[in-house]
Amino acid sequence: MKKTILAMLLCAVAGTAGAATGIYNVRDYGAKGDGKTLDSPAVNAAIEDAVRSGGGQVLLPAGTYLCGSIRLKSNIDLHLSAGCTILAAPASMGAYDESESFGGFPEYQDGGHTYFHNSLIWAEGQTNVSITGHGLIDGKGLTKKDTEKAGQVQGGSIGTGDKAIALKLCRQVTLRDITIYRGGHFGIIMTGCDLSTIDNVTIDTNRDGFDIDCCKYMTITNCRINTPSDDALVLKASYALKKPVACEHIAVSNCNITGYKCGTLLDGTYVPEPVGWVCGRFKLGTESNGGYRNISLTNCTFMYSSGLAFEEVDQGKMENIVVSNITMSHVHHYPIYITTGCRNRGPKEVTQPSSARDIQISNVVADDCDSLCSIIVTGMPGEPVRNVWLNNIRLQFQGGGARELVDKQYREQATNYPEPKFAGQTPAYGLYARHVEGLHVNDVSFSYLRPEYRPAVVLDDVRGASIKNLDAQLEPGIEKVVTFRSERVSVE
Repeated sequence: MKKTILAMLLCAVAGTAGAATGIYNVRDYGAKGDGKTLDSPAVNAAIEDAVRSGGGQVLLPAGTYLCGSIRLKSNIDLHLSAGCTILAAPASMGAYDESESFGGFPEYQDGGHTYFHNSLIWAEGQTNVSITGHGLIDGKGLTKKDTEKAGQVQGGSIGTGDKAIALKLCRQVTLRDITIYRGGHFGIIMTGCDLSTIDNVTIDTNRDGFDIDCCKYMTITNCRINTPSDDALVLKASYALKKPVACEHIAVSNCNITGYKCGTLLDGTYVPEPVGWVCGRFKLGTESNGGYRNISLTNCTFMYSSGLAFEEVDQGKMENIVVSNITMSHVHHYPIYITTGCRNRGPKEVTQPSSARDIQISNVVADDCDSLCSIIVTGMPGEPVRNVWLNNIRLQFQGGGARELVDKQYREQATNYPEPKFAGQTPAYGLYARHVEGLHVNDVSFSYLRPEYRPAVVLDDVRGASIKNLDAQLEPGIEKVVTFRSERVSVE
């Protein structure tokens, strides 16, 4: 009883001081910062006090704060000072909020995209929220597994935290200067968030870095994202809001994407991590019910990473995508991948096919690209990818492809999961396009390190193609461009 009364008195005093300054120091609410005491109740108390005063900065000074769920609210800046670490509590402490019900509506996306409350830091339906400062979020106690399953709408996995930061239906969000290590299933997931800024954030994690889902009017700048086991920066347009919502008006610039062993970006040893799935990469998809519109990626570097993947497979529209000024080294699986398909993970009454159009990629230089895949641009029979420009691109491949691959019946995307690894080597080593209408290739160079017996370019069911200034290394007797069922191909 005495401890409870003392805590109430401390909160009252702290609240008065915070209201006067606009700064609510979690130490004044009983946070120890010793890495042993569960400090999330003190952090949440500080947030609630600030909300009662109209908002303010909730300050975490230097120290290690063992935390379960922290509930971010409107007009709150959660500020992690230099020397501060928020350490995710283990599941055994039962410190995470119970994952919310999805309301009985059918789920067309993984649980990680559906549930938010069982996260280390979360907010839903809040405005003007920020997480700032040069502190660290260490998700040691988070799971990297997708802990909720389709149909499990009451409760999820109590006690388990699976995302470092999860924000849903929030507006005016700012994430700046923070570092996330071991971010759980997702380092950052933002779903249905508008008017957001992410700047100077570092993520070194064992699953996804950023998942930006059904968001609009967002800038992502000056970030470093190391994800050796999954996607680095991925835009999605899932059914998590119970309707198709586009991911649109997103500008990404000046970011570094890498696939080093988890933790070695932060400690500076930069150890390459051999992987058999994907690593790094900038991706649109796979959840794509709402589609993508007006997306810009520029001035970014990739190292020991997969490249660019643009995947529209759930009956949405992918259009107006611009990529420029990209460098890549040691590219895993593929440098550029554009595809549509008919996985159609959504309501059965939706009948429109997936579509993609108006995609421009320019000023790309890459070395040591995996020999598995060329640039891939594939649509569907009767619904081609339309209007793709590939300009001023220099790619060096590992080489080693066999001559007979030119006649390979390359897998149609159809209902398959859109990952080139499962389709095997492409018929061309430089560019393979199928079911495309309007393909414009200009000032492109392909070379290889080992003898390569595939042609540089294979076009299959491509209409309205033009190829200008193609500089492609070739073995004797190998054709530069091979076409199947293609019309009006102009090669200069």
